[in-house]
Amino acid sequence: MNRDVVAYLRCPVCRETLEPGESRTLRCPRGHSFDLARQGYADLSAGRSPHTGDTAEMVAARAEFLAAGHYAAISTALAEAAAGATGLAVDVGGGTGQHLAVVLDQHPELRGLVVDASKPALRRAARAHDRAGAVRADAWGRLPLADHDTAVLLDVFAPRNGAEFHRVLRADGRLLVVTPEPDHLAELVAGLDLLSVDPAKEERLAAGLEPHFALTSRRSLRWTMRLDRAEVATVVGMGPSAWHRAPGTIDLPTPLDVTAAVRLDEFRPR
Repeated sequence: MNRDVVAYLRCPVCRETLEPGESRTLRCPRGHSFDLARQGYADLSAGRSPHTGDTAEMVAARAEFLAAGHYAAISTALAEAAAGATGLAVDVGGGTGQHLAVVLDQHPELRGLVVDASKPALRRAARAHDRAGAVRADAWGRLPLADHDTAVLLDVFAPRNGAEFHRVLRADGRLLVVTPEPDHLAELVAGLDLLSVDPAKEERLAAGLEPHFALTSRRSLRWTMRLDRAEVATVVGMGPSAWHRAPGTIDLPTPLDVTAAVRLDEFRPR
């Protein structure tokens, strides 16, 4: 793992600093040790992660869909919003690290870290960029990061732990949250009876972040994706609907024009 990134990590047991040790480990001064997987990520969950995250099939679908450029507008918007930041950029629930890699490409002064619960995702994220690292941790728990030491925190369709985000962000840091608009993937939701965006989602977002953050900007992103049959199966397979629908049950006339509609909100710590 990139040594510059390790410097930002903290032991999930005692909160001390971590250093690379022998035999592919990270160790703290109190002797707590954490193995580095062969692919390069560290498991810093300390046995407290209550779930395993996305499956290998879901991660493969996400990697394929993102590599095709269908969500490139999200990566570009995040990179623009991170302009001028220096230090550490953390992507919570960052999956394969695709969005973070674009941010790092645009800003050489940043180092990056993907935090996710999925081991298949972390195997890819650990190799997403040479200035990035990847750790396994629960987004709803305490992140293995120092207090007020993170410059940019990315949250793309991921859990939002307002209190913990506030703890790790610097006073001048920024939180960039991407959420789906109500008509995101509308053609697929209607045609395949997929899970739709919860109408109370915005209220929950505000309730979770309001005590800790102030909204500084809001930007809507909309574009049309022309998807063939395989790409329709891929976008369904990478999201929450993958838990409820098998790829073989997807039957829509293709190619199909599908709406992509998301919102990028930028917050600053209160």
